[in-house]
Amino acid sequence: MTQSWADAAAGFDFEAMLRQSLAGDLAAMNACVECCDAHAAADPDRIALRYESRDGHGGTMTFGALKEAAGRFANLLAARGIGPGDRVGGLLPRVPELLVTILGTWRAGAVYQPLFTAFGPKAIEHRTATAGTKLIVTDAQNRDKLNELSVPATIAVIRGGAGAGDLDFEAELAAQSPDFAPIMRRGEDPFLIMFTSGTTGPAKPVMVPLRAIAAFKGYMQLAVGLRADDVFWNIADPGWAYGLYYAVTGPLSLGVATTFYDGPFTAESTYGLIGKLGVTNLAGAPTAYRLLLAAGPELAEGVKGRLRAVSSAGEPLNPEVIRWFAEHLGTVIHDHYGQTELGMVLCNHHDLDHPVQAGAAGFAVPGHRIVVVDEDTLEELPVGQPGILAVDREASPQFWFQGYWNMPTKSLRGRYYLSGDTVELNEDGSISFVGRSDDVITSSGYRIGPFDVESALIEHKAVVETAVVGKPDPERTEIVKAFVVLKPAYEPTPELAEELRRHVRARLSAHAYPREIEFVDELPKTPSGKLQRFILRNQEKAKAEAGA
Repeated sequence: MTQSWADAAAGFDFEAMLRQSLAGDLAAMNACVECCDAHAAADPDRIALRYESRDGHGGTMTFGALKEAAGRFANLLAARGIGPGDRVGGLLPRVPELLVTILGTWRAGAVYQPLFTAFGPKAIEHRTATAGTKLIVTDAQNRDKLNELSVPATIAVIRGGAGAGDLDFEAELAAQSPDFAPIMRRGEDPFLIMFTSGTTGPAKPVMVPLRAIAAFKGYMQLAVGLRADDVFWNIADPGWAYGLYYAVTGPLSLGVATTFYDGPFTAESTYGLIGKLGVTNLAGAPTAYRLLLAAGPELAEGVKGRLRAVSSAGEPLNPEVIRWFAEHLGTVIHDHYGQTELGMVLCNHHDLDHPVQAGAAGFAVPGHRIVVVDEDTLEELPVGQPGILAVDREASPQFWFQGYWNMPTKSLRGRYYLSGDTVELNEDGSISFVGRSDDVITSSGYRIGPFDVESALIEHKAVVETAVVGKPDPERTEIVKAFVVLKPAYEPTPELAEELRRHVRARLSAHAYPREIEFVDELPKTPSGKLQRFILRNQEKAKAEAGA
C-alpha cells in the first residue's frame, strides 16, 4: 500500500536513510561504489545500461563490465597525476563511453564535469577555465571545440578520432589494469561540478557533494516511483542536471539500469524505443511531452498502456498534457520541480499518497521543508498569497547546496535558500507555480503568471507551443503578449489570433488574456529545452524604448 505523504514527511529520518541507502557512510564514500560496485558485488551480470544509436543498433552493459572499465579509466587518470578533487570533463553524446568516463572519474575520487555537446567553444571555455579542468573525453565530432582552451587540458578522443597530441581512449584503456581500489572521500566532498544557466551573468559553478546521492535516491524512489523491475528511461541529456542527477546517478545508485539514446528526439523515435525496450517508467521535460501531444494520438496508440509512470521536470507541466497522456497513453504523468542547486524538492509523487492538482507542483520531497516567503522580509506567507519559493535550510536535512563555488551567493539568506520562483501555497498544503519572479506580468494592477496563459493557449487545437511575456504599455504598465507556434495545418491570420484571444479569455479571465499575439516559427530555448522568456521580454522592452 502506498504510504501517505504526511506520514512520510513526519517520519523522515535522514540518518536512518543514509544508513539504509548508502553502501558506506558519510566519512568514507565513493560515487562509483554507490552506483556500480555495490551492485556488481551482488550480481555482476545485472544490466546497468541499455543503449541505442540513431540507426537502431544497440546493446547493454552490466555492472560488472562497467566496474572493470571504470577501473581502467581511473588508472588512466592516476597515471597522469589526476586524483581526488581534480575535475574531469565529458564532452560526449549518450554513448557507453560517457558512462565509463563518469564512473571512472568518481572511482579516482575526482569530480566529473558535464559539457553539453550543443555547447560552442565559448561556453566550453568558460566552464573549463573556471573549473580548471585537467582532462576532457570527447569524440571526433566535438574535438575542434577544444582547440582554443585558455587552460590546457589533456584530450582523450573515443572511437578512433584522436589527432596529434590526443589520447586514443580505447587504446589507453586497453593498456590499463581494471583493478583500481576506489578512493574514499567524505560526504561533503564534491563528485560533480555543475554550471547553472542563470538569467543574468555567466553560468555559475555548483559543487555537488557526495551526500546529495541520498537525496537523489529519495527522489527516484518516492517521486519517480522507480522500482527494481522497471525499464527506466530519462530522456534528459546527462550534459544537464536533471539528466546527470536522475538519468545516471539516481537509477544506478538504486541498482536499476539506465537508458542512453544517441539520436534526435522525435515522436517516432520515442515511441519506437518505448516499444522496443519495453519502457515502463519515463522521465523528461514538458517540451518533449508537448511534441508528443502535437504528433497526435495515432502514433501513441502503439504504446498505450505500457508506461506505468511518467515524470516531468524543467518547467511547469501544462494541464492539457496531463489530460492527453491519461487519454491517449493510458498513464499518469506528474509534475516535479527542482533546480541545479537543489535537485528535485517539490513533486507530485508517484509512490506517495496525496492530493494532486493539475497545475500544482506538488508537495515537498520528504527531507525538505518548502515554504513561501516575502522576498524582502523573509516572512513566511499564508495560503493564496504569492511569494518566493524557499527551502528552510535548518529544517531540511537533505538540503546540500552550500553556495556557488568561489562566488558570492545572494540566494542564501538567513535560514532560507530563495529559489527566485514565484509560487502560492494552496489550501491542501501543495504549492502552485506562478512564474519566475522576473517573468510575472503586472497589468492594470493584476499580477499574471505566464504559465496559466500558456496552458490555456496550448489547449487550443491550433497551438503547438507558446511563450507569454509582459510587453511594456503606458496605460497598463504591461500587457500580456503571446508568441505562438502553430501546427502545420494552420495559417497565422488575424482571425486565428482573435480566436485564440477569445479562447484564453473564456478559459481564464477578462484581464489574463493576450492582448497581442505574434506567430513565430520557433521559441528561444536553452540547450536543455527550457523556454527563455527573458529574451522575448527584453526584445519587447527594446522595441518600446525605440518607439519612445
